[in-house]
Amino acid sequence: MLGIGLAATGCTSMPLKESGTLTSYGNLGAPTDKLGKKRRLYVDGPHMAQVKTIRILPAGFTSVAASRVKSEGDRSLVTNALDRALCVALSDKYQMVPSNQPADLTIRSVVTDIVPTNKDVAAAATVVSVGGGFALPDNIPLIGIPRIPVGLGGLSVEAEAVDTANVQRAAMMWGRGANFIQDKPRYSEVADAYSQATRFATDFSRLLVTGREPKMLDISLPTRHGVQSWFGGKPKYPACEAFGRAPGVQGLVAGKFGLPPEWTDGKPKPLASQ
Repeated sequence: MLGIGLAATGCTSMPLKESGTLTSYGNLGAPTDKLGKKRRLYVDGPHMAQVKTIRILPAGFTSVAASRVKSEGDRSLVTNALDRALCVALSDKYQMVPSNQPADLTIRSVVTDIVPTNKDVAAAATVVSVGGGFALPDNIPLIGIPRIPVGLGGLSVEAEAVDTANVQRAAMMWGRGANFIQDKPRYSEVADAYSQATRFATDFSRLLVTGREPKMLDISLPTRHGVQSWFGGKPKYPACEAFGRAPGVQGLVAGKFGLPPEWTDGKPKPLASQ
């Protein structure tokens, strides 16, 4: 319990603010704030049970969020990771189709706020974490050294799923900042936002797949195609190739040594090649 409390307090706070990107905010429930993760959500469970096909429009940034990250490549890294994680997770239940083809449901996601990671502090934290990790005795497993609780980044996202008549069937406002226990430091301004993008995708996909509020702790086993995609293999549906392939083990090793995520992240393919 002490670790959970420390993780909740030693993190970047990401407030939920309506940015105007959703079709409606009236459907959303009251905000919740658990373990540093804030969200408001809505889902039409009965309608989601009838959905067969889904397409994902490439995620974007609001002008406010974009102004906080100078590099277009860094911004694309975050949104692409978000879209890819969504596509792979939703493949568990739905057929994913390319964004330029019709589908029962269309997903739109927008990064509404971002707190850049302080690269210099992250580099220092990596030296301490990696060096200290190697110094630990072999008979003390799974012990990590807490990150320096300064210069942590964060991400806020708004997303919705609309049907063919543009009626909102699910929506989520979501915000989470990195904390110094759970999130590894990496030398990139968007390192923490990159990690949070995947966490958001996990939450939103569970909302759609289950048709109800996702649990804080999910102990379900990953699917075969999910594991294959994590290792950088071919996704279940070709539409997910538009967002590249996950870095897998290479990404895990790169993260251990604090290397920038763009060094190992798979590049998305142009729409024309789908």
